[in-house]
Amino acid sequence: MASSLTKEPVDPSTDKTFFGHPRGLATLFMTEMWERFSYYGMRALLVYYLVSGGADAATGSQGGGLAMTAATTTAIYSVYVSMVYLMAMPGGWFGDRVWGARKTVAIAGFVIMAGHLSLAVPGQAMFFVGLVLVAVGSGLLKANISTMVGHLYEGPEDKRRDGGFTLFYIGINLGAFIAPFAVGTLGKEYNWHLGFALAAVGMGLGLTQFLLGTKHLSPKSSLVPNPLSAEERKVVLTKVAVVVLGIAVFYGAVIALGAYTLNWALVPLTLAGLIIPIAVLTRIKRDKDLSSAEQSKMSAYIWFFVAAAVFWMIYDQGGSTLSLFADDKTASSMFGFGFSATWYQSLNPLFVMALAPVFAWLWLWLARKNQEPNTIVKFSMGLVLIGASFFVFIVPMNMAGDGTKVSPMWLVSIYMIQTIGELCLSPVGLSVTTKMAPQKYASQMMGVWFLAVTAGDCTTSLLSIAGVDLNGLSIIALQAAAAVLAGIAVHSYRKKVQALMGTVH
Repeated sequence: MASSLTKEPVDPSTDKTFFGHPRGLATLFMTEMWERFSYYGMRALLVYYLVSGGADAATGSQGGGLAMTAATTTAIYSVYVSMVYLMAMPGGWFGDRVWGARKTVAIAGFVIMAGHLSLAVPGQAMFFVGLVLVAVGSGLLKANISTMVGHLYEGPEDKRRDGGFTLFYIGINLGAFIAPFAVGTLGKEYNWHLGFALAAVGMGLGLTQFLLGTKHLSPKSSLVPNPLSAEERKVVLTKVAVVVLGIAVFYGAVIALGAYTLNWALVPLTLAGLIIPIAVLTRIKRDKDLSSAEQSKMSAYIWFFVAAAVFWMIYDQGGSTLSLFADDKTASSMFGFGFSATWYQSLNPLFVMALAPVFAWLWLWLARKNQEPNTIVKFSMGLVLIGASFFVFIVPMNMAGDGTKVSPMWLVSIYMIQTIGELCLSPVGLSVTTKMAPQKYASQMMGVWFLAVTAGDCTTSLLSIAGVDLNGLSIIALQAAAAVLAGIAVHSYRKKVQALMGTVH
């Protein structure tokens, strides 16, 4: 490991190419593909393993899980996903100030693999250790591997840059597409822990690919852009030690008093996932170093952030609420062919790979006709579509009320509508984040964008902890209406938001 991390990379410009791109892109493509294979494979199993053996498990499902309720399962799933995105901010900080992007990604790979191996060991304690490790490792990796893709090109003006990120994005979705078929089927239909172990194998393959291919990466990826001084390092270590000690003493006391329940972990994490995004946005908005134009853009950005949080609150239930419905109330065969409920998790990456080029062409075609919707309209379209997906969801929920197993095509349709909404909102959100970022926070704003996912998922978790039945018709209808109304509100105030955005369109 040490030699792989310290060996000086060759100049990418003299390297063999990967579809016309620097050879290092192949290394990062394969690393991310296998990392996403491990992440989405484990995620496809997560809710089923949590409810297995409990009252909310599907009839005839495999035993050996943690026998939790659907509400607790949704809360755990939502907190887990939110923490992955929350950890992207400290992950980026480690890459910028401690290890550099290349070393951070390598360490992250080992942490993720250790997490999946922990999940492969039976027992509730090891399960939660595994979740923490995967969340931390994913945050470290997510924040830095995209940066390394950018390092392969000669600045923003390199004409290959956008194409390189497109290929990289294909790798993400390819891994996510394959995972539910392999990890999901093995884990859900045969043995949970073999499935988690296969996810560890996937991360191991990605890590091996990364370590063997580091010689093809840019030398920039090995640098620490803004290293901590000795004094700063001492301050950081002291603060971390104090926080860790405080948490250890507090939870030690709770356990000693016999008062500990799972909510002692879920509630603080959920509240943190809601408070931290608000605190970060408030800190940036109140920064007196920002110019009046930057302040105005941040005011506009808050609209996009809140809209995105509403979107992800519903969208990420594709792995919890929709997954539970798929297992318990949806037919497990079609045209005489049986399949695992985990396969539904392959629909989103499949639709992304199929439809993303169509949308890219559509926006360009409309732009040439001077009819392309602006960023605000695209956001409102995304919100209306995600709300519409849950309005559609009400129909099969009603049909399944008497115990009828509904057609798989209902879920296929719902996932497709959600993916179209994602393609309207997510790429545009990434783009507008870079365009509206204040100069002082240019390198941090992508982490701020990910906090919208954290806020949305933590809202779902908070509802579950409060006892709201997210699988009930009324709450599904309420969420659908909230998303559609949010979309209408964004569209109605588009002129005001556009004025705040200044020259950004």
